[in-house]
Amino acid sequence: MEPTTLPARELEQRLEALLDVHEVPVPSAFAAEAQVTDRGPLDAAATADPAAWWAEQARALLDWQVPFTQSLDDSRPPFYTWFADGRLNASANCLDRHVDAGLGGRVAFHWHGEEGETRDVTYADLLADTQRLANVLLDRGIRAGDVVGIFLPMIPEVVVAMLACARIGAIHNVVFGGFSAEAVAERMDVSGAKALITVDGARRKGKVAAVKAQVDAAMGDLATLETVLVVRHTGVDCPMTAGRDLDYAETTAAAEPVCPPAELGAEHPLFILYSSGSTAKPKGILHTTGGYLTGVAWTHRNVFDLRPDEDVWFCSADVGWITGHSYMVYGPLCNAATSVMYEGAPDYPHQGIWWELVERYKATIFYTAPTAIRACMKWGAHIPDGYDLSSLRLLGTVGEPINPKAWHWYREVIGGGTAPVVDTWWQTETGAIMITTLPGAQAMKPGSAGTPLPGVKAGLRSLTSEERAGGNGILVLEQPWPSMLRTLYGDDDRYVETYWSRYGERTYLVGDAASIDSGGYVSIVGRIDDVINVSGHRLSTAEVESAIVAHPKVAEAAVVAQTDEDTGQAIAAFVTLEGDYHGDDALVEELRAHVAERIGKLARPRRILWADDLPKTRSGKIMRRLLRDIADGRALGDVTTLRDPTVMAALQAQIATAQDDES
Repeated sequence: MEPTTLPARELEQRLEALLDVHEVPVPSAFAAEAQVTDRGPLDAAATADPAAWWAEQARALLDWQVPFTQSLDDSRPPFYTWFADGRLNASANCLDRHVDAGLGGRVAFHWHGEEGETRDVTYADLLADTQRLANVLLDRGIRAGDVVGIFLPMIPEVVVAMLACARIGAIHNVVFGGFSAEAVAERMDVSGAKALITVDGARRKGKVAAVKAQVDAAMGDLATLETVLVVRHTGVDCPMTAGRDLDYAETTAAAEPVCPPAELGAEHPLFILYSSGSTAKPKGILHTTGGYLTGVAWTHRNVFDLRPDEDVWFCSADVGWITGHSYMVYGPLCNAATSVMYEGAPDYPHQGIWWELVERYKATIFYTAPTAIRACMKWGAHIPDGYDLSSLRLLGTVGEPINPKAWHWYREVIGGGTAPVVDTWWQTETGAIMITTLPGAQAMKPGSAGTPLPGVKAGLRSLTSEERAGGNGILVLEQPWPSMLRTLYGDDDRYVETYWSRYGERTYLVGDAASIDSGGYVSIVGRIDDVINVSGHRLSTAEVESAIVAHPKVAEAAVVAQTDEDTGQAIAAFVTLEGDYHGDDALVEELRAHVAERIGKLARPRRILWADDLPKTRSGKIMRRLLRDIADGRALGDVTTLRDPTVMAALQAQIATAQDDES
């Protein structure tokens, strides 16, 4: 797809006009070659017998060492199981079967380092490295069911580590590289990890931070931890404890080259993934093998219209999050896809690095977060316009609702105005995409995720559990699905209480407020706890943010509640402006009027605070908790998970300056 070449003002006018376009049809050229052009047969089969339909997908997409005879066991809700009497291995499904089919020379990952280094890792390479590391783990006493921690940057070794664990039945516990050493220690402790695979140091925007030394300091004498493998990535000196710590390269080079994949039950645990812990004690989401692989393989192939022999897949997510697990590792590798893996930040060494990689590797499908798209909008369309993006045929978004303006910018500027955009809704807990559009079969509605996929049944409830056919309500999932979490690691009671107690043990509480239109399209309004109560009226922060961002001078906004003596809570909006625009009193009133027009006067922000940037985690999520601290004048909470901790200091300085001006 050719990128836009419109001047900035003309592009802005075009985007303004497109905000009135509420439904975008499937591009005829795309539909002509799409693998799914009619959802009817899929929906009919999946609705008639969901369990049988999912079993059909599991048999078609995966290799089973022992075929299953039972699909869904729902006799102990909410502890559902899928394909429980079948046996398979995730590593073999991602590697061995493709190499055996003659695809060993196919590139699995085009890896691009932060400083421009490149490595092409083939399926044969991955298989060889995975087997050697698996043997190292076995030699160190790791067995099926043991937990192995992984704390690595975006380098090929992180994929090898995950697959080596899967090969022998160890449960991997990947910790996002942006977390602190203390967070790593906590996760190793609560999961009882017997081994940790980490790195000497990590690079971020041209700087190198020691990792192993910090982990050692935080870990102390963790009783369960018997082995630490250290990848030498940056050359930073690091302490090595004799008898426990091993050099990754030296140890794997000396290991036996062949390690047959273990035969594991479909319900054997594959991984634990802990939540960030920003609001409460981290939850250890537990996923198992057969159902999870079925979900990610099917959705990756069908939601993105994947053609493994032709496509180059580029997902910008970090492997430390569920998107990285599902759509950087297990989904693409199960489908024998070729992927692009980038080590660094989206603006280093320059703000066009993603588009440089699209051009270099001829990426055909690109999947990223709305927050990142809005950052690219702020930087300007002239940056992607400097690269050849004509290889892109499909775009996707993940992680949060995308506002219509960003959606149209993404399609116009990155997709040349013709590429379909699949806006995907799902969670760490769901394992795989639940709600979206199939790009060759369904029209797109900017701002709406789409409809539940075949085999997924979603609905709305009121606060009193009343079912709703449409309109607004609390989103629920009304039947089990294969890739669902099985429990919270070591805490079945919390699993039941968190997800299954509000509406019963057969209705999964998503935690999002949503609306469903007459066509069945679901729009996520926001988390049910992301609500501001102004004079007794409950307002969604997401809805107010979307209204602010629709203004042509606004690049990004985050809305939080601040304490107010008169109204209980008032709306405080942190606003980042496009390009060279500057905030002033006139623009404050303009934005307040803009919100009043779109939502109502009650939704007008009490305060608008200008921000050059917003505090975000390295995965791109805005840390509204910190913004609430600022709005209410409290001491800041933990900032260690921020992508750029200096943002908070700059934001506080900006607000202090503004307050001085006001006084």
